[in-house]
Amino acid sequence: MPVALVVAGANRNDHKLLGPTLARLPTCRPLPSAQRPQGLCLDKGYDYPQTRLLAAEYGLTLHLRTRGEEVQALATEPGYQPRRWVVERTHSWLNRFRRLLVSWEKQAANYEALLHFACAHLTWQQAGLFG
Repeated sequence: MPVALVVAGANRNDHKLLGPTLARLPTCRPLPSAQRPQGLCLDKGYDYPQTRLLAAEYGLTLHLRTRGEEVQALATEPGYQPRRWVVERTHSWLNRFRRLLVSWEKQAANYEALLHFACAHLTWQQAGLFG
């Protein structure tokens, strides 16, 4: 389920938006501990020193494959599955909202409002409270 979002142009690198995305988490997280660590699963597009510093600042355990490491794991470990499927699944869910698939909105605030509505709908739907 989506936990936070930031709207930016398509030409922005993902790793530059990680800080603003983590800063926009809507709820306070419990403090991570050795018994209950909190993870952050990212792909190799986030393989930068700034990402590691940001994860340490937020107390997150970083699950990040470096460039070339995932290809090697796929070749050597039978049944290996990347951890980023959660993010890809959420993107797939958001792409089902036709209005979000192509941004026709003139202002970023309007598009962000539609994204928040879609994320709220997905969260409500996945919670399964009403059948």
